Amino acid sequence: MKHTETIKVENLTTGYRNSKGEKCVTNSLCASLYFGELTCLLGPNGAGKSTLLRTLAGFQKPLSGSITVSGKPLSDYSGRELARTISVVLTEKPLLENMDVETLVGLGRAPYTGFWGRFTPADREAIDRAIDLAGIEPLRHRMVQSLSDGERQKTMIAKAFAQETPVIFLDEPTAFLDYPSKVEIMLLLYSLAHKMNKTIFMSTHDLDMAMQLSDCIWLMDKKLGVRTGTHAELTESGDIEQYFLRPGIKFDKKDGLFKIDLAIKKQAIDNETEL
Repeated sequence: MKHTETIKVENLTTGYRNSKGEKCVTNSLCASLYFGELTCLLGPNGAGKSTLLRTLAGFQKPLSGSITVSGKPLSDYSGRELARTISVVLTEKPLLENMDVETLVGLGRAPYTGFWGRFTPADREAIDRAIDLAGIEPLRHRMVQSLSDGERQKTMIAKAFAQETPVIFLDEPTAFLDYPSKVEIMLLLYSLAHKMNKTIFMSTHDLDMAMQLSDCIWLMDKKLGVRTGTHAELTESGDIEQYFLRPGIKFDKKDGLFKIDLAIKKQAIDNETEL
C-alpha cells in the first residue's frame, strides 16, 4: 500500500537552456515520491541523475512539465519555505575552512534562525541529535578541512538531518564511504524514512544495497528513459536487467541481484594464457 504522496512530477523534461537553445536530459517523466519511503535513483554515469535531483530540489528550472510538493507547485515556494521542506546533500565538497563540524552541522538550522541567528535550546537539541544519528560525535570539534572524504560526507548528511525537513534529497551519499559505512548510512536512511515518515530520494551506484533496502526504484537511462517500481516489479518486468546488463555481468532473477559472470572471467584467463 502506498503512503501519502509528497512530490508529484508530470510530463517533466529536465535539461539546460543556453544561447544555442535547449539541451534535454530527461524527457516527459511522470512519477511520484511518498512519505515514509526510501526511493533510489539508479542509472549509469551521464544519465542525468544529478540534473533530475537539482531540478526536483528547485536549484534549476525544468524545461517543461510540473513539479508539485505536498500539492503546491514547486515554483510557488519561497526560498525559506523550500529550505524548511527539502534538504539536499550533493556530491560537491563544501568550500569551507576554519569551521568545525558542529558549526557546519548547525548551518542546517539556518532556515529557522537566519544565518546569523542565535540557537535556541531546540536548535541545540536538533544539532546534537543530527550528530548522533550520523555517528560523527568523535568529529564534533574537528575542523572541516581536516576531514577525510567519508567523514566530510557524513558531516553533510548530519547537516541535512539538522535541517529537519520532511524531504531529503541525496546525490551519491555513499560515494566516499567504505563498505560498512555504506551499509550503515543506507540502513539509517531507510530507518529515517520509515520511523520518522520522511521522503528520502537518493541517487546511487550501489545497486545491490539499493535493490535490497529501497522501497521504490527509479531506473534512468538516456536511451531507455525512466522506469519506476519496486525491486520485485522491475525484476519481474525485466527492466533492471535491461538497464544494467553488460559483458561480464549477469543478473540472477531468482535473487534479484547482479553477479560477475564467471564464464567471462575464465575466458579472460584463457586469453591471457594464450598470450
